[in-house]
Amino acid sequence: MADAVIDLNADLGEGFGRWTLTDDEALLSVVTSANVACGFHAGDPSTMRRVCALAAERGVRIGAQVSYRDLAGFGRRAMDVPPDELADEIAYQIGALQVFARAAGSRVSYVKPHGALYNRVVADTEQAEAVVAGILRSGAAADGPLPVLGLPGSRLLASAEAAGLPVVTEAFADRAYTWAGTLVPRREPDAVVHDPEKVITRAVGIARDGSVEAVGGEPITVEARSLCVHGDTPGAAQLAWRIRGALASAGVRVEAFA
Repeated sequence: MADAVIDLNADLGEGFGRWTLTDDEALLSVVTSANVACGFHAGDPSTMRRVCALAAERGVRIGAQVSYRDLAGFGRRAMDVPPDELADEIAYQIGALQVFARAAGSRVSYVKPHGALYNRVVADTEQAEAVVAGILRSGAAADGPLPVLGLPGSRLLASAEAAGLPVVTEAFADRAYTWAGTLVPRREPDAVVHDPEKVITRAVGIARDGSVEAVGGEPITVEARSLCVHGDTPGAAQLAWRIRGALASAGVRVEAFA
């Protein structure tokens, strides 16, 4: 793929109080976009402030990582939330992060759902439209159209486009894919790719060739402007550095999308 370019994003600020899960400082030296937990699946005000300050200092784009209200389940449990209520909760999360982003001299530059909500809005039009309604309701788009980061072909991206919001396609080097291009649910065996060498190879294939191996070994086409590096993976920062180095060696330019 000529002139390949990709963004590297990571889920950050995923701690709460005295507990920390992600090595935010190390990852912010590698990634170009930070998906900051907004308090519903992880994160608290002090953590949000600290991550936004570090991101602004290092020129990393700040994204609102919104989720269902599920601290105990880390936002990975299926929930049924009425659309209007979900829209309010999305707006609330974006607004909370915007306070700290502004205080750091930056702003919320995009929105990405987390966990169960991310998977739900791949196929659920009603929930996808609620997320988009929440983005619009937050007022964050007053600074300009607020991009939405999500899985290619998802109802979320279709709903965002219909509402006039820019969309950014995303891929995962460390997650298994079905032949249909969706992520294998985490509850299933081998849903996460743990071998660092395999993750690096998949990252380069996604960025340079637009291809990744699905379950069963068949390659599938993936469209991605951004590549997610999971911040809660052991050794995530070191792996992210290796991925970035491999991308550079393969002639892929790493650059933020927003």
